[in-house]
Amino acid sequence: MAICQRNDVGSVLLHRSGNGGSNSGTWPSFSAASFRRRIINTMRCGGGGGSRHRPSGPPAEKPIQQPRPEPEVRSGPKKPGGSEKLSELLRLSESSENEDEVKKKVETLEELKGVAKMLQSSDGVLAGASEVRRLAKEDLEARTTLALLGAIPPLVGLLDSEGVELQIAALYGLLNLAIGNDANKAAIVKAGAVHKMLRLIESPNGCPDPAVAEAIVANFLGLSALDSNKPIIGASGAIPFLMKTLKDSGKTSSSQAKLDSLRALYNLSILPTNVLPMLETELVPFLLSMVGDMEVSERILAVLSNVVSAAEGRKTLSSMRDAFPILVDVLNWTDSPGCQEKASYILMVMAHKSYGDRQAMIEAGVASSLLELTLLGSTLAQKRASRILECLRVDKGKQVSESYGGGLGATLSAPLCGSSSSIAGTNHQSKECLDEDESMMSDEKKAVNQLVQQSLQNNMRRIVKRANLPQNFVPSEHFKSFTSSSTSKSLPF
Repeated sequence: MAICQRNDVGSVLLHRSGNGGSNSGTWPSFSAASFRRRIINTMRCGGGGGSRHRPSGPPAEKPIQQPRPEPEVRSGPKKPGGSEKLSELLRLSESSENEDEVKKKVETLEELKGVAKMLQSSDGVLAGASEVRRLAKEDLEARTTLALLGAIPPLVGLLDSEGVELQIAALYGLLNLAIGNDANKAAIVKAGAVHKMLRLIESPNGCPDPAVAEAIVANFLGLSALDSNKPIIGASGAIPFLMKTLKDSGKTSSSQAKLDSLRALYNLSILPTNVLPMLETELVPFLLSMVGDMEVSERILAVLSNVVSAAEGRKTLSSMRDAFPILVDVLNWTDSPGCQEKASYILMVMAHKSYGDRQAMIEAGVASSLLELTLLGSTLAQKRASRILECLRVDKGKQVSESYGGGLGATLSAPLCGSSSSIAGTNHQSKECLDEDESMMSDEKKAVNQLVQQSLQNNMRRIVKRANLPQNFVPSEHFKSFTSSSTSKSLPF
């Protein structure tokens, strides 16, 4: 910090010579650098010829400056900016869209009210039923609104009319109202539509109109999807009509009507109380005869899966001579895993319930198919095949234990003391029993080895087929020796 000192610079005296000679100035004795430094120090300390004396004591308070008043803003309409204009336009567009939607809903409601009034009138009934069919075909809200407006009872009442065109319009109107709406399905059945539909089938000519019958089948399919409708439809007598449509070999029923009948029977078979009426129509023999048609085989096996859940259904299936060979053959359908899973389920239920059915399965050659299924089937099919094999293994174990237990009991019950002839006779009998058991065990081992070889050969054929090798491909001697030396240790039972 610069130190302020007293300025000792003397005054400059200018002496003018009297004779007009030259002027001379008298300067104090210091250098130019010192003079320049003193001037700079003087300017830093505030200038002036002498040092400033600051008064001692507390510093004077500075006056508080009052804040300047803000200028008054004139009130007036503000011009909206860009974002405000955009938000205002969006609000206007939303309000206009809401108005359009409300207007459209009001118009739709008025249209549906007009259709409901047409059903109540006597002149526009056909047009009203046709409009219900059109409006309810793809609009879920229209189905609900029409039902609330009371469209179902008039449509059910139209089933009593004599005109075929009016009957078809009413049937398809009810069908579209029931699509995806459980409340409408229950309301249609509650209004008595099922019995009226069956009366349409029982025409005085004995042959109902094919278009009417197809529409009734479609209605039964839709209505039977609701659990509360299953017992009503099953007890109404609709099952014989569905079976008749399914069995129709002529051109009276279309392929779509037959497929709808099969699907409706599947829905009804879910309820165990409907199984007995189905068995009375010879459902099981007919379905087994249709197994093989890949278009419907999976659905047929699904129906049979529901049928065997009842004791009557299992008894009927057991009485069929070709039932187990057909089901065992389905296990070999490698290109249809769904059919394999359902066939294995049917066999699993039958195997768990009856020893005689297990013996019939063994006679039908189920063991080799099950072994192959445990190797190449789907996950679900493999689990079911393993369970069936477990049941068969338990039966084999019981037979072996009973045979060994019987022979051992006979040996132990023989007298331990007596003549040598009695002891020799006893030893001879026990030896014969053991020889018989060994022969039986050898037969079982032979059967198991044969199953293993058959399974390996089938797998080899599949590998050859997948590898696109020539058909006359012959396995090597190493593979033959491997199959011949395989034992039952590689089997799951």
